Amino acid sequence: MAGRFGFGASAAADSMTVVNTPSHDLALTNFAYCSPADLNKFAAPGSKHVLIFVGDSVVLTLRYPCFCPSNCVDRRHTRVSSGDQISVSRFVPPDNFKLALLTLELDFVKGKTNRTEQIINQREAASSKIFRHKEFNLQKLGIGGLSAEFTEIFRRAFASRVFPSHVVSKLGIKHVKGMLLYGPPGTGKTLMARQIGKLLNGREPKIVNGPEVLSKYVGETEKNVRDLFADAENDQRTQGDQSDLHVIIFDEIDAICKSRGSTRDGTGVHDSIVNQLLTKIDGVESLNNVLLIGMTNRKDLLDEALLRPGRLEVHVEINLPDENGRLQILQIHTSKMKENSFLAADVSLQELAARTKNYSGAELEGVVKSAVSFALNRQISMDDLTKPLDEESIKVTMDDFLHALHEIVPAFGASTDDLERCRHMHIHERAMLLVEQVKVSQGSPLVTCLLEGPSGSGKTAMAATIGIESDFPFVKIISAETMIGLSEGSKCAQIVKVFEDAYKSQLSIIILDDIERLLEYVAIGPRFSNLISQTLLVLLKRLPPKGKNMLVIGTTSEVGFLESLGICDAFSVTYHVPRLNREDAKKVLQGLSVFAEDDLDLAVEELNDEDVEPVDL
Repeated sequence: MAGRFGFGASAAADSMTVVNTPSHDLALTNFAYCSPADLNKFAAPGSKHVLIFVGDSVVLTLRYPCFCPSNCVDRRHTRVSSGDQISVSRFVPPDNFKLALLTLELDFVKGKTNRTEQIINQREAASSKIFRHKEFNLQKLGIGGLSAEFTEIFRRAFASRVFPSHVVSKLGIKHVKGMLLYGPPGTGKTLMARQIGKLLNGREPKIVNGPEVLSKYVGETEKNVRDLFADAENDQRTQGDQSDLHVIIFDEIDAICKSRGSTRDGTGVHDSIVNQLLTKIDGVESLNNVLLIGMTNRKDLLDEALLRPGRLEVHVEINLPDENGRLQILQIHTSKMKENSFLAADVSLQELAARTKNYSGAELEGVVKSAVSFALNRQISMDDLTKPLDEESIKVTMDDFLHALHEIVPAFGASTDDLERCRHMHIHERAMLLVEQVKVSQGSPLVTCLLEGPSGSGKTAMAATIGIESDFPFVKIISAETMIGLSEGSKCAQIVKVFEDAYKSQLSIIILDDIERLLEYVAIGPRFSNLISQTLLVLLKRLPPKGKNMLVIGTTSEVGFLESLGICDAFSVTYHVPRLNREDAKKVLQGLSVFAEDDLDLAVEELNDEDVEPVDL
């Protein structure tokens, strides 16, 4: 054993040369080696061990063979290299030699990274080695308005992976192996999944578009699914719990994981894909080092077995951003132009965020691109395209953004054109009372109202006014004229889609215009569509998701027919809208300003005593 001493007797010193040991095994010992003659020269009478001084303080045990070979441990302590000349002398321990007088010099040896020894019950702090960054700034990652969703994903999918494996084992739980991101198109599902993959240490995430897995050859599709998990299987087989995390991202997963038995292609390929995925994620030899992230805007199409705990058990809805989320998204997409002084001082992102209700993240990006196109177009002369461009004068102004809002219309916004076509200003008073009633209602997330009255009394106009003046972010009108030529099943699917879209908005209004026409009612017969009738009955009674409020307004001129079907009972309140009388007609004419004040009474007198229809006005 080597050590440093400040005492002891030593003989005359000899000069010797340092060389490598003849074998690797000798290099790992704690001794020095020499020839037999030198060994006898340094041996002390009556001593079992030959001890030598190297230099002035390091003591080594000397053994045979060779000249004066030295191993790596000795060379580090004596601070010499192979080929150096060193001073060596005999060391004789003093009387009453005590180890208590020994001063040791300790050093640490770093183990190899691929060592298989495991330390059991070792206490460790929460480890962040699973992530590349210790702090997360979502805006720097290009993610806006999704802080709550990211927090939920971290808690459900990654919190258990931060702790050592023995802690998870003692808790008796398994890591989450899959999550599903669902929501309307353009809300950032794919972006969120890609950024999660980039945040993780370990293997690069595998990104697969659903249809890419399909193959025309029998069995090839299932093989493609198995190949996605091959690397993870090899890692788990060789490294066990120390295996890297493998992330597999499935975009448009609904294309390949439809409910089993729902497709009738005769091949059963889609059923086999679902079975293969279930086997890999949660089968007999299930993997614990895999995180499968699926994305879809049609969660209802997925097989139920794929969504239960142990498979894609974490379901996170990536919804339309609120005002604060829209502000973050606008800040992300305008940060470069602001940094380079291309954003005009009059641009108020806060105002734009307030005006872009129900815009998705992709649509907000489209608004920014459209605004930039207006700014760039001002610098281009169509008469002379060779004219030099002045980059310094490019400014994206607030007017550019306002023009862009007219170009980019949200898919889940209000159908303003359809509503304006039905709107008549003379119903404003009555409509605003109904709007206030809906806004203050907190007892139920669903309020339904039926406006019934004779044809031409202004029911559709009242409903349209409610939609426009309500300032709700989602307003859609369902009318028979938009479904001409469609089959019963297609009409039902279109009605259901409008309701499903409305559930994604915090506040929404759906107008069912002329319900009897939607039902294909004919007085002679009578004939109507029972399929559409049952669909409406279900939708009118189905509560929207938690945190969503909806107003459904129906109009009809055949209230007796709807009563016989039980549809009237599905509405919480029914208002009768009578025809206009002369007094109402006078107010309408005053609002329209089509007559002078002196001629107004004369015009009203010319009207018949019969009820007046708004069409006549």
